[in-house]
Amino acid sequence: MYFLAVDALAFEPPLFLFAIAAARLEGEAISVETEALVVRLFRAEGRSLVRLARLFVDDRDAAEDIVQEAFLRLSRHAARISDLERAPAYLRSIVLNLARDHNRRGLVSLRHHATQGRDVDVGTDTADQFVRSEEHRRVLEAVRKLPARQRDCITLRYFEDMSIDQIGDTLGVSVNSVKTHLQRAMAALDRTLAER
Repeated sequence: MYFLAVDALAFEPPLFLFAIAAARLEGEAISVETEALVVRLFRAEGRSLVRLARLFVDDRDAAEDIVQEAFLRLSRHAARISDLERAPAYLRSIVLNLARDHNRRGLVSLRHHATQGRDVDVGTDTADQFVRSEEHRRVLEAVRKLPARQRDCITLRYFEDMSIDQIGDTLGVSVNSVKTHLQRAMAALDRTLAER
């Protein structure tokens, strides 16, 4: 696994190109067009994806690792994406699945070291500010306990400000399914938060 800086200011192509070059050395067939697409998406979507992953995992390093793995997977499988407009949705879907796997397995960060000493850190972002407040911590804990599809819909809708259509596109479900999951999630959150 090759690690990349995930701050928007730290999206230096040479670091990401190094990971792609390493994947090529390991036998991966990654085209120049795919490389350009991945670098462009990394710059445009990377920070947002780290925030998304951070809402699902407690560890910032793990969230960054999840996003890095998502971009590496995209670079390996970009040829399978028939509509490149769907690449950001595909990335969000990968991040959600990796975060679920991380939580299911109780994995620790792939790095095993603190963020201290980095040249550039993600910085104080919305997810970190959200976790700091006790009330917000309760809400986040309740969201994390929702069934997977409800949690995904709530997170994408209210933390990532995505439309119902965008959520459906990201998760590969119908608009009506998204609406149903959102309604059920809100009802479950109301019940859970009222109990305290």
